[in-house]
Amino acid sequence: MIESSALSRAQLRRQLRQQRRALGRQAQRQAARGLYRQLAQHPLFRRARHIALYLPNDGEIDPRPLLRAAQRCGKATYLPVLSPWSQSKMVFQRITAGEALRPNRFGIAEPRRNRARQRKIWALDLILLPLVGFDRHGGRLGMGGGFYDRSLAYRKMRKNWHKPTLLGLAHECQQVDRLALASWDVPLQATVTDKAWY
Repeated sequence: MIESSALSRAQLRRQLRQQRRALGRQAQRQAARGLYRQLAQHPLFRRARHIALYLPNDGEIDPRPLLRAAQRCGKATYLPVLSPWSQSKMVFQRITAGEALRPNRFGIAEPRRNRARQRKIWALDLILLPLVGFDRHGGRLGMGGGFYDRSLAYRKMRKNWHKPTLLGLAHECQQVDRLALASWDVPLQATVTDKAWY
């Protein structure tokens, strides 16, 4: 676990990204299998009908085994799609097994925009979020673009609306002792690694 108090957010982000990128291909495959074992039979995952995930990039833990399992069970699965007209917005669009994807402006694969297949974020049951760092108190350090925080900002206004459930996905090496949260940061209900729930 990293002591975060002596590091700026930028330094912490750089160090944590370096650590997850250093994981070899075999370690990444094992982590993806461990993550699947942690989540696939959990009630939060089993009960959810509309699940948003992400495709791994830059050493992120791989949720694709969960994506395939959800699709096999008949769940609706969604990926984030960046808005072409706003540099900071994203939507969630339903995808099917084998659907063709294309790289967005960050080189991350996403489906071709189709408004008819998009779902409002508050109508999703579960979002499995990528992250750079996490703590045991629901803190999440993202890549710095603020896409998820902006998309989930409505939650701060709605005290009685708890959808969707937000679970961060990470490698164990991404845990820090404590993250200083900014006013716009949206906390997670939990973070799940290949080894444990936090």
